[in-house]
Amino acid sequence: MTEAGGRRVAHGPAPVFAGPGPLTSATVEPPDSRTGDLYGAARAAAPAPLPLPEAGGPRDAVTRLRAHGCWYPSANADGTEVAFICDRGGVPQLWAGSVDSDEVRLLDSSPDPVKEVSWSPNGQWIAYTTAPGGGEHTRVLCVRPDGTGRRLLAGADPASSAYLGCWAHDGSSVAVTFAAPVTQQYGIITGNAVRDPDLADGIRPPTDWADRDRRATLLGPAAYDGASGEQPSRTAGDLRTPAAPTVRPDGGLSVYLIDPDGLASPALLTRETHAASLRVCDLSRDGSLALLRRGPRGRREAVVRRTADSESTFAMPVADGDPWIGRFSPDGRTLWLRSNADREYAALLAVALDADGGPRGVSLAAEREGVDLELLTLAHDGRTAALAWNVQGANELELVETHPTRQPPDETGPARPVPLPHEVVTRVTAAGAGGLVLALSGSQRRPGLWRAHEGVSMQRTPWSSQDEDAVPPGRPPVRPVPLRLTARDGLPLSGWYYRAPGRARDEPAPCVIHLHGGPEEQERPVFSPLYHELVGRGLDIFAPDVRGSLGHGRSFVDADLGAGRFAAFDDVADCAGHAVMAGPADPTRLAVMGRSYGGYLTFASVVWHPDLFRTAVAVCGMSDFLTFFAGTEPWIAESAAHKYGHPDRDRELLRTLSPMSRIDALRVPLLAVHGEHDTNVPLGESRQFVRAAQERGIEAELLTLRDEGHDFLRADNRRLFRRAAADWLEGHLHL
Repeated sequence: MTEAGGRRVAHGPAPVFAGPGPLTSATVEPPDSRTGDLYGAARAAAPAPLPLPEAGGPRDAVTRLRAHGCWYPSANADGTEVAFICDRGGVPQLWAGSVDSDEVRLLDSSPDPVKEVSWSPNGQWIAYTTAPGGGEHTRVLCVRPDGTGRRLLAGADPASSAYLGCWAHDGSSVAVTFAAPVTQQYGIITGNAVRDPDLADGIRPPTDWADRDRRATLLGPAAYDGASGEQPSRTAGDLRTPAAPTVRPDGGLSVYLIDPDGLASPALLTRETHAASLRVCDLSRDGSLALLRRGPRGRREAVVRRTADSESTFAMPVADGDPWIGRFSPDGRTLWLRSNADREYAALLAVALDADGGPRGVSLAAEREGVDLELLTLAHDGRTAALAWNVQGANELELVETHPTRQPPDETGPARPVPLPHEVVTRVTAAGAGGLVLALSGSQRRPGLWRAHEGVSMQRTPWSSQDEDAVPPGRPPVRPVPLRLTARDGLPLSGWYYRAPGRARDEPAPCVIHLHGGPEEQERPVFSPLYHELVGRGLDIFAPDVRGSLGHGRSFVDADLGAGRFAAFDDVADCAGHAVMAGPADPTRLAVMGRSYGGYLTFASVVWHPDLFRTAVAVCGMSDFLTFFAGTEPWIAESAAHKYGHPDRDRELLRTLSPMSRIDALRVPLLAVHGEHDTNVPLGESRQFVRAAQERGIEAELLTLRDEGHDFLRADNRRLFRRAAADWLEGHLHL
């Protein structure tokens, strides 16, 4: 964050940069009058590096997966090596290796899934986040590139969370967002947990908590249980909606600059109470300015803040999607930003800054009509930008000079297209002079990493899976075809249709309407092991983007806000109708399935359109917005309130939008699937819907996956989930 030889000291709400001298400890300010005592515990437990045992391993420590995925690359400064996430051992872990050889090394062999990776600019450390137990609470660690010196930077308390930000340009510190432990747990709020003074935390698991001796448990017949043994108790517990408070009052996020070497104490950069999100995306090279991404879903904004006095000098709305929204030029006088401010689609903007970080003007640097700028990456020298455009779900990549000769500093040179071997780019990172490393996915392959040099040649890294290894021999992946339709209110909709192989062109087929999460996600033409399993069972799939999805403009994203969510329910029905009328779907054998927000839409679809579908599979979905707000993480609740409605001001709307309010309309059998450690959408959301269905005589089962959170990351659990869902759909659609 500083030039070489600088030192940092905390003064007020942010660190102050002083003159030359050794790096010293930082102190933290007295309590902020705006936050009361909420941050007392957080300040007392400010993150500090904690040495951990080495956990590296040989290249082939575990090789259970025939075809593995590699993603989230971060290269060292000269671009010769890259750190990345790989699931070749059955769980996403931290690996590193040369971009030119097949030599790779496992840097952390622990079973905790890895989420993000960032190599320090000076090459000395690799920072990364993990999710202990597979849950939603994450922590930030770092390790030397050779696998030594592993240490925990933030998130030691299992009730806290820590998130990775950017590195200072000299590698002296890394920004970490810290969420202090909450004062209540979900089980207490919903009435299931029990106070026990003999336990250290005073809390005993609820009476319906299953023994942790299996990977999965099933409420109902144990056809898909992970191991034999007694079934968990089916005690209903207290499913009453809590009256108040509906959002826990202890939310807040703090950002610290942490020295991995431990030579200085963590320096507090900024903090916000009731924060929905807060991430440091870049620091100017002299350390005087920070670029923050903050705000709730649908209302994200970029904020430039001076580090000396924590004054915000500039703010602008930015689009949802990739959190790495921009970067400062090397001299700190231009901010390159991916934004949809006053626009329907995100574009590249150049913000001219004065010496104090204030704006002197904003200009449009690059745009495409009807297309979102999805990813923005700048080279290490800040003179070249890689732009990934979202073109109807696929990506097109181009390079532009951000400081062309004989041009103003806020203008770009002509775009140079970069040919892509596969449809979707999920991440781009700078790799030395003129080099890039890209994470690519496609409809015919697993995620992998490619090296691009000078934007003219693209080469797969030797340790990424080959395209032909995406699936076992005998049945290649199905390449989807786009479908477009018009909703009943005139809104254009679209999606991807997967036709099960072996059927005649006009033969009616059972069809699954699959709904993505978010809702600010987008259905992309990438290989899905779940889809491969389903089409292999003879099931067609139509995966649409209903209103609220990304990739179709800001108005489309906002079309489901508030009472507009009722129209999203109709979108699901309209998509099912279109699959029948324009495609080969059999109207008597339709199913609906989705994950996260898609799981919520699945619950909603079977009670708002009870005669349309024959069965359903809901994965990690919300069933009652009021219990969801009471049980989710505070920062998630803050972010979700804009999207769905405020649990106090919009209580009646949320009740009406909740599938539980119409449970009496349920007519069809349903399978719910949930991760046991999901604190984004707590397990109780699936449990209460399944039990209410069973009480009404409807066939319903709950599959609980052990050591998983909101995303299923372990290979054995993912296989179990796919098999259970396919068996359920195959059986209830009478194939």
